[in-house]
Amino acid sequence: MQTGNDAPSPPPVPRRAVLFLSYSRVDLPHARPVIDLLEGAGFDVWWDGRLEGGENYLRTTEAALEGAAAVVVLWSATSVDSHWVRDEAQRGRERGCLVPLSIDGTMAPLGFRQFQLLDISSWNGKADAPEAARIVVAVRAKAGGAQGGLDPVLPALDPVLPASRPAPAGGFALSRRTLMLGGAALAGGAGVLGVWKSGLLGGAGERAISMVVLPFANLTGDPEKEWFSQGLSNELRSVLARNPRLRVSAPTSSSAIEGEDEFAIGRKLGVGHILRGSVQRDATRLRIAAQLVAIDGGVVRWGETYDRGLEDIFAVQSEISEKVALSLVAEIATDQEAKSAVAAQEDVGGTRSVIAYEAYLRGFALYDLSTGQETDRAALAQFDGAIAEDPAYAAAHAMRSTMLAAIANAASQADETRRLYAQAITAAERAIAIEPKLARGHLALGFALNNGQLQRAAAAEHYRAAEQLAPGDADALRGVALFHSYGTDQALAARMIARVLELDPLNARAFLAAGFIALFARDYPLVITRMERALQLNPGISSAHFGIANARLMQGDAAGALAAAAKEPVPIFRLTATAIAAAKQGDVAASQTAFDAVMREYGDVSRYQQAQILAQRGAAAQALTRLEQAYVARDPGMLFAPNDPLLDPLRGEAEFRDLLSRLGS
Repeated sequence: MQTGNDAPSPPPVPRRAVLFLSYSRVDLPHARPVIDLLEGAGFDVWWDGRLEGGENYLRTTEAALEGAAAVVVLWSATSVDSHWVRDEAQRGRERGCLVPLSIDGTMAPLGFRQFQLLDISSWNGKADAPEAARIVVAVRAKAGGAQGGLDPVLPALDPVLPASRPAPAGGFALSRRTLMLGGAALAGGAGVLGVWKSGLLGGAGERAISMVVLPFANLTGDPEKEWFSQGLSNELRSVLARNPRLRVSAPTSSSAIEGEDEFAIGRKLGVGHILRGSVQRDATRLRIAAQLVAIDGGVVRWGETYDRGLEDIFAVQSEISEKVALSLVAEIATDQEAKSAVAAQEDVGGTRSVIAYEAYLRGFALYDLSTGQETDRAALAQFDGAIAEDPAYAAAHAMRSTMLAAIANAASQADETRRLYAQAITAAERAIAIEPKLARGHLALGFALNNGQLQRAAAAEHYRAAEQLAPGDADALRGVALFHSYGTDQALAARMIARVLELDPLNARAFLAAGFIALFARDYPLVITRMERALQLNPGISSAHFGIANARLMQGDAAGALAAAAKEPVPIFRLTATAIAAAKQGDVAASQTAFDAVMREYGDVSRYQQAQILAQRGAAAQALTRLEQAYVARDPGMLFAPNDPLLDPLRGEAEFRDLLSRLGS
């Protein structure tokens, strides 16, 4: 239609896209910066603060929700429990226009975790911040092209690509679904590898990608079932740690992460990504939700929710580990290298029996407690149950060996110690026979040969194999580091345990091992620091107080040693440290009482501890006699002898030097 002067009609004024903002009223201070940002970017934002007095709340809200170009949901610890917010998010999901943001790091509730969640918890509320750019880009992507004028302050960034990476040439943009490995288009990882080959993700050299596997949340409603969710995340960590392109950290269950924000944990660990999730299950079915999230910007790299039968747990576990690895490795490797890296993380030594798997997870949870013989024996019973259900479960045989050796270490009869170590060797050999590539099997056999029979040369072969098979597994490296600490290369042991602490800095066992390695290196302040950290992470862990008592003794603090000894839960260690500390204080009666208790309660299996006490009392001849007897009996305490500071009074004796030469042969 033309005007009277035949001039063309002016173009219509572009309609501002209407956005619906869903949030909890408690979070209004966090919602206002989002509203201001989106309105400044040209959008018309509807939120409940715009309701006029007397309006019909439900009718007006429903009309706004149905007419919005996008539904922006602010998830928080409060809003995830709001039925209103969930209903509004549900409608946004049904209409295909949901834009989920996390304002405090909270994960979206079940049912909404297949959508890419943008974490804005670190946003300062300013329009020129990187988080602001990502919010606007994410909203524009979902608003279907109906958008306001471009804000000149905000760069046009793809919400998945890091802000520092330039946009791809030719204006080609990747949708969220294109980069999400959960989509059918990326089955087998081909999609993301194609993206890498197009140059959109860019190479990153040969560096490893860092990540942490967080303990999965237990949503069963039963705190006693936490072993399942924790165990699943531990198993995922073990599989991913075998990938040579990944550096995988994993905080074990401890007070160090209780109540901590997930992103704060990731930053504390110094990693670039977190794998988080939750588990719900009953007798026959389970629901697992998992997300891979970048620490920088909170971008969800991949996410999926699985509703499956319990028997599908193994397929789900494999799919999660494969997709997580591919989404990360594709950034720094060719497609063939990425596939090879994923192939290297293939699960080994596992089972296909749900009953056996559950018994294994229960056993591993008890192993992690490490509070003494009671939990060790309970763990052994679970691993035995797993093997009874699946005799070819190599990992269960390896852990059976580990628990038998742990119980042997604390046995009070020499015959029992020998019998238990023999069983541990048999169990480990069985594990390796079933699966030669199982690092945990080699680690268990190396430990049993070294500690149970003092066969250092034979043990070295298996420690070497464990290190080669699992170079990124902190558990394996911890055992290898301890093995080296018993020998002459203290520097190597120190480097290896430093690597362990880098990979697993919230693991009490790692700090316990680091404490003893520091003790053998005679760095007594570091011993105390490491042992105290182990106790912070696990207050019930055994032998940490004994390590502190040793360090205090070497520092000349007998009173401090006595106080530490009193807290040690393992009687043989408590009595040994008490006998030495009391003697140093001049309390001959108390020292003798503790020494007599060692003799009475542990007899021949405590010859090494008797030698420690006698050496510190100045009874060199008697101490050397006890050490010779311990050597003949293959007492595992003899592993300490080359570097044990408690035996320093004997180091000038020719008989002691001869004993050490035989021990090292």
